[in-house]
Amino acid sequence: MRAIVIVLDSVGIGALEDAHLYGDEGSNTLVNTAKAVGGLHLPNLAKLGLGKLDSIPGVPDVDDPRGAYGIMKEKSPGKDTTTGHWEMMGIILEKPFDLFPTGFPKELIDEFEKRTGRKVIGNKPASGTEIIKELGREHEKMGALIVYTSADSVFQIAAKEEVVPPEELYEYCKIARHLLDEMGYKVARVIARPFTGEWPNYVRTERRKDFSLDPEGVTAMDVLVSHGIPVYGVGKIGDIFNYKSITESFKTKDNMDGVDKTIKVMKEKREDCFIFTNLVDFDMKYGHRNNPEGYARALEEFDARLPEILENVRSDDMLVITADHGCDPTTPSTDHSRERVPLLVYGEKVKPIHIPTRESFADLGQTIVEFFGVDNLPNGKSFLGIIWEG
Repeated sequence: MRAIVIVLDSVGIGALEDAHLYGDEGSNTLVNTAKAVGGLHLPNLAKLGLGKLDSIPGVPDVDDPRGAYGIMKEKSPGKDTTTGHWEMMGIILEKPFDLFPTGFPKELIDEFEKRTGRKVIGNKPASGTEIIKELGREHEKMGALIVYTSADSVFQIAAKEEVVPPEELYEYCKIARHLLDEMGYKVARVIARPFTGEWPNYVRTERRKDFSLDPEGVTAMDVLVSHGIPVYGVGKIGDIFNYKSITESFKTKDNMDGVDKTIKVMKEKREDCFIFTNLVDFDMKYGHRNNPEGYARALEEFDARLPEILENVRSDDMLVITADHGCDPTTPSTDHSRERVPLLVYGEKVKPIHIPTRESFADLGQTIVEFFGVDNLPNGKSFLGIIWEG
């Protein structure tokens, strides 16, 4: 038996009831993207029941879906990657992660400069590719660190490898991680962002490194590993969970590399296991950049690869396709959006039925631990009994 969860990062499907508290009324990543491009061509996702979840232009409501289908709501406060993934694995946050829409506090930056011995430039929310273009020449001239944040709870430090070698940059990130924790800021991730090249054509290198918080409680992954069931993370799953209860991690370059590596793991790991994949391009490349055409193209590229994934689902496997939040590329905001997410479940033993709306992403984690017959989690209600014929 294997559980395979693929997170289409930011592919939300409609504003949550409390979306007005986040300025996200009217957000619907899937439907609004489809409207913006004149319809989406997602025949394989449609066969799994996607078109039954909302009126998505171009995606039909099929009569005989091949899987179970439904909607999940987020219970934790927030609309970021870490909150969404942690809740999927059973952790419901009481206090949201700290965000810095106007940059980091002066006392934090002053102390960071003191401990690193380097000046800071930037200190604002920004696109990573844009801020290195904006400040790269100043960084090269004076050796200052480019510090910035985003819609997520992140403290990001960019530096050219020829100015600040990656290992030195990692040490600065560790200083930032300790400092944030020491000063009581709840920041999900500190991220090293090395780059190289010449202005204005800088390129970020593959030596990115995340310094994350440990999950605030027991996850489904903890329970599985404690019972000898390995967990394989594909994409940024390892970073999100600070590599806690990750048996093996597989980094990815983009969505299609993520699909390739997921299929490779499915082919090679034949034992009982949990395969957990994040495909980030929807969010990182298109949602935050308000690019519905690119977003639509990425969805259609994933859909075209879906048959390969389904071919590698064994008779007793359970495949879940879902998302962690929204990032509607058609709204004025470039931030994430507080949205519901799709829940599509496929497998030979999965009944092709509607799953009643889940009131928490944690229902997925509870379903996974029940699937493997191990300990229950403190949060969530399993839907395995609704969908599973075994």
